[in-house]
Amino acid sequence: MKNIAILGSTGSIGTQTLDIVDEFPQEFNVVAISCNQDIKKFETQIAKYNPAYAVVTDEKAYGAAKHIKTLYPNTQLLCGQESLIQIVSLEEIDTVLMAIVGNDALLPTIQGIKSKKRICIANKEVLVTSGHLIMPLVAEYDVTLIPVDSEHSALFQALQGNRYSEIEKVILTASGGPFRGRKSRLFKTPQMEYGQKNKH
Repeated sequence: MKNIAILGSTGSIGTQTLDIVDEFPQEFNVVAISCNQDIKKFETQIAKYNPAYAVVTDEKAYGAAKHIKTLYPNTQLLCGQESLIQIVSLEEIDTVLMAIVGNDALLPTIQGIKSKKRICIANKEVLVTSGHLIMPLVAEYDVTLIPVDSEHSALFQALQGNRYSEIEKVILTASGGPFRGRKSRLFKTPQMEYGQKNKH
């Protein structure tokens, strides 16, 4: 059985992960979960999965969640980004799903690697902005980093069984997300047009 922490449990990836836990309850034990502000959904998750630890990163939302301590005494309620680092350091956790949005996931990811956890990363921003820090750490601490969302997961799966040395180029298209259906003219910003004019 894998003892997991789901950081960002109330978001899309987090809730889908919990759906998998529901499908394979004998395979996974949810030790810790975290959210930013969605206390209503978070409380439902705490009631269902009875995690040992629950972290609310937003201080205002944490203030609105203090009743959880009384209702669910088996769950230790924690607050703030520092608590995420504490969670990924726990000896009893072997797998961390990193589904926090943006660079807020950077420090917990680094700590998870240094604590020799298996990191399932849904967060692309951390790899795009700090891959030069993350990947050497993955090699140094000899941990497994598994991409679990969208393009980087698709690439990971497609490359299995292939020699990386034989791959010359990988092309990703902007076929979805915020760019879907946008006209090319909308990508021209005033700054870009100003820069182009000043070249002449």
